[in-house]
Amino acid sequence: MTATWALAALWLGLALAATLLSIWLRVATALSEIVVGAIAQLLIGAFIGGAALGVGESWVIFLAGTGAIVLTFLAGAELDPRVLRAKWKEASAIGLVSFAVPFFGCAAVAYWGLGWSGPASWLAGIAMSTTSVAVVYAVMLEFGFNATDHGKTVLAACFITDLATVLALGFIFAPFTFKTLTFFAACGVAAVVLPWLTPRFFRRFGGRPSELEAKFLMFLLFGLGALAAWADSEAVLPAYLTGMVLAGSVGKDHALVRRLRTLTFGLLTPFYFIRAGSLVSVPALVAAPGAFLVLLLAKMATKVVGVYPLSRWYGSPRKEASYTTLLMSTGLTFGTISALFGLSHQVIDQVQYSYLVAAVIGSAVVPTLIANAFFLPRHLLGRTEEAHATQAAASPRSTP
Repeated sequence: MTATWALAALWLGLALAATLLSIWLRVATALSEIVVGAIAQLLIGAFIGGAALGVGESWVIFLAGTGAIVLTFLAGAELDPRVLRAKWKEASAIGLVSFAVPFFGCAAVAYWGLGWSGPASWLAGIAMSTTSVAVVYAVMLEFGFNATDHGKTVLAACFITDLATVLALGFIFAPFTFKTLTFFAACGVAAVVLPWLTPRFFRRFGGRPSELEAKFLMFLLFGLGALAAWADSEAVLPAYLTGMVLAGSVGKDHALVRRLRTLTFGLLTPFYFIRAGSLVSVPALVAAPGAFLVLLLAKMATKVVGVYPLSRWYGSPRKEASYTTLLMSTGLTFGTISALFGLSHQVIDQVQYSYLVAAVIGSAVVPTLIANAFFLPRHLLGRTEEAHATQAAASPRSTP
C-alpha cells in the first residue's frame, strides 16, 4: 500500500498545484489541471519513466471515471425546468448545429486535407463534433454562470450535441443491438420513475448523518453506468439524463448539491482532468504539429460557423454569442471516448489516435481561455444577483 498512498499524494499534490496556478493566473481550475497533467507526464516521464504517474492504475481510472460521471450528473441537475421549457427550441437548435457542422466539416478536412481513409475521417468528424459538458459546467460553476438562464441554456445545448455524437457513433460504427434497446428502455423507465420516487424516498429516510441521499444517487449512477457499459455506450450519458430528470428535486436541495460538489471537486475531478492532460504526448506534437493544429482549427472554425450565427438569431448580444460559441467549441470526454473506440476497433491507427486526442484536449483549453479572457459576460452575473435580491425582498419574512 505504500506505493498506492504515495501515488495518491502525488496526484493530490498536482491538484493542489493546479488550483494555486488557477488562482494565480485567474483561469478555471479544470484547465489548469489539464495543463498540469500534460506537464507532469512530460517531466516525470523524462526523469523517472512514463509509468511513474500511474495513469493506467485501475483505481486512478475508476476515480477519474467517477469524477466524470458525478460532474456530468451535477451539470444535469443544474438545469432549470422553467428555462428548458422557455428555451428548448434554442438549446435544441444550437446543440444540433454544434454537432452537424463540425461533424461534416472536420470529416471533410480529415479526408481531403489530411488524406485519411473514409472510416477514419468519419470518426474524426465524430470526435471533433463533441462539446464537453464536464469542462463547460466546471467553468460555469467557477464563475457563477450555472445559475443564469444563459448558462443553463448552454448546458442543455451541450447535452444535445453529445447525444447526437453518441447516436452517430452508434449508427456508423456500432450497430444497435438488443443491448442498446434494453439500455434505452431502462433510461426511459428511470426518467419516468425517478422524479416520482426520489423526493418521496428522501423525505421518508433522508436528513440523517449517514448521507443516505448521496448513497442513493451514487447507486443510481453506478448502476446505470454499468448498464451503459454493457450496452457499449458511455456512463456519462445516463448520468446527465439522471441529473436532468432530478433537477426539480435534487437540484433544488442546495445542501445536498454542495456536499456532492465538495466530494467531486475536492477528490474526483482532479483525477479526471489531470489524467486527461497526461494523455497528451507533448514530444509527438512538437515533432509533428501539423495534423493536430489542422484538426483543432477545423473544430473551432466549424463551431464558429455553425453556432455563432444561430446564437445571434436567437437574440444573444455579440459578447454572449461569442462566449456561447467558444464554450460549445470545447471537447474532452466524448471526443477521447470516440477516438479510443476508433483505435480499439482499428478504424484509426496509433498516430491518428494521438492527433485526435491531442486536438480534443487542446479544444478543452484553447477556446475556454479565449472565452474567459475576451468574452466573459460578467453583466449576466449582476442580473442574477439583482433577481435573487428582488426575490428575497418580495418573499414574506419570518417574525421572531
